[in-house]
Amino acid sequence: MMSALPSLGFAGIGLMGLPMCQRLLAAGYSLTVWNRNPQKCAPLVAAGARQVATAAQLCEHADLVLLCLANTEVVREVVFAQEGIAQGARAGQLLLDLSSLEPTATREMAAALARDTGMTWVDAPVSGGTSGAESGSLAIMVGGEAADVERVRPVLLALGQRVTHMGAVGAGQVSKVCNQMIVACNALVIAEVVALAERSGVDASLIAEALAGGFADSKPLQILAPQMAESRFEPVKWHVRTLLKDLDGAVKFAREQGSATPISGLAAQLMRLHGGQGFLEKDPATLVALYRDPVSAN
Repeated sequence: MMSALPSLGFAGIGLMGLPMCQRLLAAGYSLTVWNRNPQKCAPLVAAGARQVATAAQLCEHADLVLLCLANTEVVREVVFAQEGIAQGARAGQLLLDLSSLEPTATREMAAALARDTGMTWVDAPVSGGTSGAESGSLAIMVGGEAADVERVRPVLLALGQRVTHMGAVGAGQVSKVCNQMIVACNALVIAEVVALAERSGVDASLIAEALAGGFADSKPLQILAPQMAESRFEPVKWHVRTLLKDLDGAVKFAREQGSATPISGLAAQLMRLHGGQGFLEKDPATLVALYRDPVSAN
């Protein structure tokens, strides 16, 4: 006889969290949700989820508590602040963090949560964007004890097409740092390419098609190059601030490890320059504005 599905709690109903929760409900999981802006939970409640008033209350209804939050500071607050997850956690429960965080902070928080409550931590940052969350095709990089990873693997397979155990707690976040270094630097180079093609009289809308299947091809190229060429910046599928946060985190972590990251360091400064011009909440396709004449960038 098949065992019953574990009950799930979920904190963070944003661009990624909402479609993830919708997939979990569709897979038959019992889902309890919480968000700092409670109104964002409404579509999930309408689909059968239970909503609670505090993050701590997620632990009352869930075997596994999932997080999909903006950054390290927000995760620390949601887990350890008053009425946070640690207030309701108990031994035997597991926290599954899908956010992209600083690896060192992840290891510290995991150790503190286990020591204080007995709740164990698995870090499972994802790659694939909102389209991957909607289709269940995310790539998921996992850090944690082997038994804990196997416990959450069926849940992760409802969200992604590839689940890879990278090592102990924090290893998933290290892998996501590497992922974001490649993605962010790629996005900046794609912006340079599109602007160069435009300045030289080449139809930049053909770049992605022309390079498809070659060594320069990538998912960011196929997604971003057409958007940049067409100045199609809405709807916002992800944010410049997210790439900036991830690049800053990559440079900080590399410094802690004594590893050189000159390209990612430059990318962080270019991303900061772009964000400082009013683009932090905009789609990374707007990076092409860095290289266009001001008149043509609007």
